[in-house]
Amino acid sequence: MPRPHVEEERREQILQATWRVISTIGFRALRMSDVAVQAGVSTGMIHYYFDTKRQLVRAAFERYFTHMIERRQWITESDANPLELLKLLVTSYVPHDEETLQGWRVWSELWVEGLQEPDLRQINEEFYGQWRRTVAGLIRDGQDAGLVREGNAVVLANILVGMVDGLAIQTLLGSSSMTVDRMQATCDTYLDEMLAVPRPL
Repeated sequence: MPRPHVEEERREQILQATWRVISTIGFRALRMSDVAVQAGVSTGMIHYYFDTKRQLVRAAFERYFTHMIERRQWITESDANPLELLKLLVTSYVPHDEETLQGWRVWSELWVEGLQEPDLRQINEEFYGQWRRTVAGLIRDGQDAGLVREGNAVVLANILVGMVDGLAIQTLLGSSSMTVDRMQATCDTYLDEMLAVPRPL
């Protein structure tokens, strides 16, 4: 039996391989053998940690949620003002790099499968609950600092989150009218001209 720290590393290796497979071929086409090849382990090793594909995929989505939070921890711990933090967070979700693009592919698969799988809907609920609370908290802090317009912070957060999601999906689909650069520019314009308090002339 592998030692505890080896087991943890191997499990993480398998979950990361699962993200890559999901982002490449989707949830429904995924087979345990695909994950084994991507992870460089045997199929038997996959079954040592996960009895079924459903268990594997749920664990992969849960771990990816934690991974996304960890990737952005440096932003929330920054000394920047609340509006600058919002800009940094939003920019971190614009798919400028392969890892962020992979993330959107993984989450789009979760949304599709979540229509049929209650346990996946719960993961989505947990992730978006935390994401909206983070955004709403920064908006409230920005309002307190006189940097963000007045208004219901939860509603403003939902508008911002919904906008980012919608633009990202269009970008993910390769829309000619919504490129990555245009998504970034649209988000910047919203934050600077619609959410931020106007600067005095």
